[in-house]
Amino acid sequence: MALRKKPGWALADSAATPESAFNDRRRLLKAMGIGSIVLAAPAVVRLSETAVTLPPPMAPETAAEQAAFYPAARNVRYRIARPLTAETHATTYNNFYEFGSHKRIWQAAQALPLSPWQVTIDGMVEKPLTMDAHDLIKRMPLKERLYRHRCVEAWAMTVPWSGFPLSALVALAQPLSSARYLWMDTFNDPSVASGQKATWYPWPYREGLTLAEATNELAFIATGIYGKPMPKQNGAPLRLAVPWKYGFKSVKSITRFHFSDKKPSTFWERLAPREYGFWANVNPAVPHPRWSQASEKLLGTSESVPTRIYNGYGEFVAGLYDGMDQKSLFM
Repeated sequence: MALRKKPGWALADSAATPESAFNDRRRLLKAMGIGSIVLAAPAVVRLSETAVTLPPPMAPETAAEQAAFYPAARNVRYRIARPLTAETHATTYNNFYEFGSHKRIWQAAQALPLSPWQVTIDGMVEKPLTMDAHDLIKRMPLKERLYRHRCVEAWAMTVPWSGFPLSALVALAQPLSSARYLWMDTFNDPSVASGQKATWYPWPYREGLTLAEATNELAFIATGIYGKPMPKQNGAPLRLAVPWKYGFKSVKSITRFHFSDKKPSTFWERLAPREYGFWANVNPAVPHPRWSQASEKLLGTSESVPTRIYNGYGEFVAGLYDGMDQKSLFM
């Protein structure tokens, strides 16, 4: 009888974890005294001095048109043998520092206007362009994927994202052969997002990938969750999902995709470079300087499960890092 080997991303785990177990990073930074260091450090430079004024809320007809895209057909290549996290937990326990450093920002995030939402694709590309996020989504091949999500704070969830491969956006952008990195910025408007009034943070939130990472099949731009359009607190209208990396890499509410030959200096890397690096690949054997990464608590229950290297997606992504300095890959 032929035996069927499970792929590395299929886990036979139970389900979810309690929400109150871990302090957020701002409290941790305070405890370390990093807050005052950041305030005093001239090296922490704002990534942009120009605030983007966000438009009025989405018109009802636009919202209805957007909702018509969901639920998207599920891509069964990304099945996971772990129960989904309950929607109520995944949509009410969120990191979104633009709206505050606590986990219950979902109500504050409702102030974020979504339509129109201009997205700029620029830098080292054949033809820079700006278009509305809704028009961009209409041009893309929407599918649903089940992904595990692992926060650097050692909690985890499993959610059904809807969206499109980041490689499709890269193909649309037609980057020059000299481009090596893709930078992604969130919006910047302190009049809407009170967290952006905190001047010790280097707004806007910036993240980035190498182009090899961005065109890997797992790299995904999520536009919805649980068969519905993306809630504001989860990063509407466009957020990154890179499940082999810690969650702080998955920048939310993206307004800009910038192609460059230079590695971006990213948000958490600027704040605490000894703790949060550019690569941020999941590895249970490499602890955070202040806590272990060997296990993770599943959001919504008290269950703790072992962490897996690359969050269990090594067969898809490990080859991206052949021959590279191992230590830096897992910060």
